[in-house]
This record gives sequence, structure tokens and C-alpha cells, in this order.
Amino acid sequence: MSKRILVVDDAAFMRMMIKNILTKSGYEVVGEAENGSNAARMYAELKPDLVTMDITMPEMDGIEGVKEIRKSDPNANIIMVSAMGQQAMVMEAIQAGAKDFIVKPFQQERILQAIDRVLSQ
Repeated sequence: MSKRILVVDDAAFMRMMIKNILTKSGYEVVGEAENGSNAARMYAELKPDLVTMDITMPEMDGIEGVKEIRKSDPNANIIMVSAMGQQAMVMEAIQAGAKDFIVKPFQQERILQAIDRVLSQ
């Protein structure tokens, strides 16, 4: 059975790009959300194996989204995907419970490596 992934980004083209990489690689994208609050709600509903989460989004940012998801599932697999590769953001995301951090623009291999690594832990 293929691994189920929730893609979270406020930019529709970025969700589509990530979704295309994942589906071509045999993953099932079970949902897409454009902010952290929708991501937390969809996570509870869909119970995906992994979440890719942007940081800068309207309503609820990705770091708050990670905290919200981890409240309901402390073992959630979440990978941050953000253009903001600042050290402080990376540390905050990891402290919130993210398992990896990918900086945009990313290489397809980088996203797949991160997902494989996190899912095989």
C-alpha cells in the first residue's frame, strides 16, 4: 500500500508541484490544505502517513500547524517546506516537532530523500 501524504502550502502551484513529484514516485496525496488550521483538521480526518508543511501561510502558519497536529498525534511525520531557510525558522520548526526541513526552491530528489528517510524511521 502506498504511503499517504497531506500537502500543505498556501500557493496552489507549489501544492501541484509537490503533488506531481509525489504521485510520480508512487505516493498517494490524500489531501491539500492552504493553511495550518485546515491542515490540522484534515490531518485528524485523513490520518496521513506524512505531511509536507509550508511555514508562511495566512490564518495559521506552518509552525502553529505542526504544534496543532502534534497535539492530536505526537508521532506525526511532518516535513517543513519553506523558502525561508533562516536558521531560527529551522530550529523553531524542529522544536515544534517537524522531522526535516526542505528549503525552496528544492530539487525533486531532496524532497523524496527526506520523505523516505522520515517514513523509514
